[in-house]
Amino acid sequence: MECLIIFTRYPEPGKTKTRLIPALGSEGAANLQRQMTEKAIAQARELQSDRQISLQVHFHGGSVPLMQDWLGNDLAYHPQVEGDLGVKMASAFQQAFSQEKSGVVIIGSDCPALNTDLLLQSFQSLKQHDLVLGPATDGGYYLIGLSRFIPEIFNGISWSTAAVLRQTVEVAKSIELAIAYLPTLTDIDRPEDLDRL
Repeated sequence: MECLIIFTRYPEPGKTKTRLIPALGSEGAANLQRQMTEKAIAQARELQSDRQISLQVHFHGGSVPLMQDWLGNDLAYHPQVEGDLGVKMASAFQQAFSQEKSGVVIIGSDCPALNTDLLLQSFQSLKQHDLVLGPATDGGYYLIGLSRFIPEIFNGISWSTAAVLRQTVEVAKSIELAIAYLPTLTDIDRPEDLDRL
């Protein structure tokens, strides 16, 4: 079975979307985080209605009961491990593939333009490719999918910089992975991104 993992934060004011607080205030930033996560979950559930797929939510902040109260009891919740984004994603992929998943995709909750069609395309791409990437306009990526666990793809990356996508592609090419790309979309991370909503 395929697996879609959603990375998100519990929407506690002052602790989430902190780069947007100057524009939205701490309550507004937390509310945006809440809305974007709920949209990502809705897209994932829509995908599930068409395709045999397991959903996991890997979260930061809050607790499993708080997450269940917010998003429902029918999802698998996992607290994110300690470490940088690469460590967190590698751990999530490793855990999913250890459960014999056939293709695993990770998305964040901050790309409102990501839709069910693109999620479907990402899983279909993994049937012929090792790696699928959804490039973000800030130089990172809004989606990453693997056909098997490839830990090298998370090593030596300057996380949270404009070099993430380029460095990831360089590593992938150095180990001769077949890469598929989705369209470039915008993550909502900074005040200037809000115009895209």
